[in-house]
Parts: sequence; C-alpha cells; structure tokens
Amino acid sequence: MTTMNADENRCATQPKDCGSRRALLKSAIGIAAAGAIGALGVPEQLSAAALTKDERDKLTPDQIIEAMKHGNERFRSGKVAQHDYLAQKRATAAGQYPAAVILSCIDSRAPAEIILDAGIGDTFNARIAGNIANEDLLGSLEFACALAGAKLILVMGHTACGAIKGAIDGAQLGNLTGLLNKIKPAVDATHYEGERTSKNGEFVDEVAKTNVRLTIGEIRRRSDVLAALEKDGKIKIVGSMYRLTGGRVDFFT
Repeated sequence: MTTMNADENRCATQPKDCGSRRALLKSAIGIAAAGAIGALGVPEQLSAAALTKDERDKLTPDQIIEAMKHGNERFRSGKVAQHDYLAQKRATAAGQYPAAVILSCIDSRAPAEIILDAGIGDTFNARIAGNIANEDLLGSLEFACALAGAKLILVMGHTACGAIKGAIDGAQLGNLTGLLNKIKPAVDATHYEGERTSKNGEFVDEVAKTNVRLTIGEIRRRSDVLAALEKDGKIKIVGSMYRLTGGRVDFFT
C-alpha cells in the first residue's frame, strides 16, 4: 500500500485548496498575480499551464515588473523555473494572454525570455538592433497592448551593444546605415566627460542607457494609442539595461 504525502493528502481532502495552489504555481508571472512573490520562493516544480485571460487581467503593471525582477534573480542564480515548453505550447495553441511586451536588441547574448525566466505565453517579444522604435514596431506594441491586453512595455538595452558602437563610429552598411542613424541622437544626448569613442565601454553603456530613454520618449510621442493607455493607468512603459557581465537587469523609468 502506498501512503500519501502531505500535499497529496491535502489535495484529496481539500481539492479547492489544491486547485488554488496549482494556480499559484503556474508561472513566474502567475506568482505575481497572486501577490505571493518572495513568500513562495521558487517552487521545485511549476505547473506547465500558461497565463489565462483572467489571471493576466488581474495583474497590475507593477506586479509584472516585480515578477520580471524575480525571474532575473532566478536566472542569475542558476535556479530557473522548470518549464514544460511542450505543455505551454499546447496550453497557448487556442489563444494567448501575455502580460507584457518587451522591445529589446537582436544581440544573441540578450534573449529577454531567458534572462527574465519567462515561459511561452508570458510575454510578447520584439527584437531589433539597438532596440529602437520604428513605425512597424510601434504598430506591434499597439497590437500587444491595445488589442491583446498586455499591461507593460519594457524597453531593454544591454551593455557592450554593437549597434550602439556602430552609431558612435558612424558606421555605414546598406540598410544598417539608416537604422544606426536613428540611434545617433542618443550619442549626442549622452553627457559624458571621458573618452567619447566606441572603444570606451563605459561611454558605450551610457549611450545605450540614453538610447533606451529616448526610445521610451519616442513611443509616447509617436503613438497616441499607447500614450493614452499609459495616461489612463492601463499600461506602464519602463526601461531597463541588461548587464552581459553578471546577468543583472536594472529597471528604470
């Protein structure tokens, strides 16, 4: 005869409590939805189910940011959640309810979902060299928030960014030239007393941070849809910098 452990016994005698517990363990962002960040820690096994519409709609932008911070902590500590991506794929086949949209760089060392320990269905992800916001990307952000219900726009730059270096150097190469020209205003807007060249990593990172802030400004200035959602408190638009060394994501407004 097999014996039930405490969790199994609770599930047998109190199925509602067991179901609630599973809901709490659905995902990193699901933990935030329940207001349980920090209290639960990282469960040994997470349910494979993705966010439902009701769960996503109950989240606030600040809760989503906190969930991302905790996901990054897990990533940096090597204690990431145990994602069953096949199950998440099946759970989202009929519909998706991401809580956030991330605009980040194409750099292969900075995959936002992995850095933030998110699962399938948790976030929309838009990637372009230098994490700029052109017309097509603005339309994508509008779709994610105004139509699909995402509550957070996160613009993520990173250290040692090649696109930033190219903009500083005035590099020219086909269509890349026009893209780098969109980053150049960040070079001029960065206040820095030291060597202002692409060989100075500190200057490159300061320009990258300025570029994130300017991109946020462009989103607000060029999208009446997103600006109105933010003004009404339905979404937040925030910035961040990912540090290639150490893996930390710093959030800022």
